[in-house]
Amino acid sequence: MTTLSPDRPLHLGVVGGGAWGTALAQVAAAGGPVTLWARSAEVVDAINRDHANPAYLPGVALSPAIVATTDSAALQSCDALLLVTPAQHMRDVMAGLPMGDRPLILCSKGIEAGTQLLMSEVAAECRPDAPIAVLSGPTFAHEVAAGLPTAVTLACEDDALGERLANRIARSSFRPYRSADVVGAEIGGAVKNVLAIACGVVSGHGLGQNAGAALIARGFAEMARFGAAKGATSASLAGLAGLGDLVLTCSSTASRNFSLGVGLGRGERAVDLLAHRRTVAEGAATAPVLVETARALGVEMPIAEAVCALLSGDVAVGAAIEQLLTRPLTPEHRL
Repeated sequence: MTTLSPDRPLHLGVVGGGAWGTALAQVAAAGGPVTLWARSAEVVDAINRDHANPAYLPGVALSPAIVATTDSAALQSCDALLLVTPAQHMRDVMAGLPMGDRPLILCSKGIEAGTQLLMSEVAAECRPDAPIAVLSGPTFAHEVAAGLPTAVTLACEDDALGERLANRIARSSFRPYRSADVVGAEIGGAVKNVLAIACGVVSGHGLGQNAGAALIARGFAEMARFGAAKGATSASLAGLAGLGDLVLTCSSTASRNFSLGVGLGRGERAVDLLAHRRTVAEGAATAPVLVETARALGVEMPIAEAVCALLSGDVAVGAAIEQLLTRPLTPEHRL
């Protein structure tokens, strides 16, 4: 592995110029050099010229220390890379990165369609020599960029590396809590996006706050069952990357997944809702692969299945709700 010098701040590369990538670059720039790579020349020019990203993070004044580029070769000088591209594009993005064994911090939340692989497993295939960490937790990009208090999970099996990375990105308003459970951090982030769509449906269909609270609790039970089958620890899923992120994204229209669910709950079609979005609602891509993986593992996830059916247009909202409400009664606590 590349030796990370203890005598200077790590030079971090951020791969992805959307709202979350820009917010992370803003956090990282307070502690050392940051290079942000984006596909869009318009985004790169705005960051370098105006210290702003109006396309994805309007109204936020960015640090002049952030250097943006469309040239992936510029990432060669970075000590570690934060990968903040949509989960379904992660494999292609990794293939275009400079070669080397620098640590990769995975910041996307999803499961790869077709392979059923978590992002860490995709990284292990694409960059087998690179140490892996996962950054996840309850984070709205605009709040992070504005310096509002935020706590996240930084999961890394190498504790010394995890500590070094956590110290590099930590700020008084951005607190990374370390974990060794990479799988748990990833599962929490992926599953909560699907459940947030379901909670949005509850809101959009006017089912009330009782139903919303019940769905969060029963959704967490599904997350716990799936996590156990994949080897995640219950402590990780009850932490920031699991329960913490679930509560955030299941209760606010600032969540892209929740707002997608609101539209579905009002009777709009998923294809129409997704066609007019500039940003990605990861849960829409994750839902079918999550259901497919759960079935292969023998894990029961009725809420995730209902979301998948709504997104595909196989059932109407009323029918999906009826199916969930007429399921047989069971003990609450079971795996």
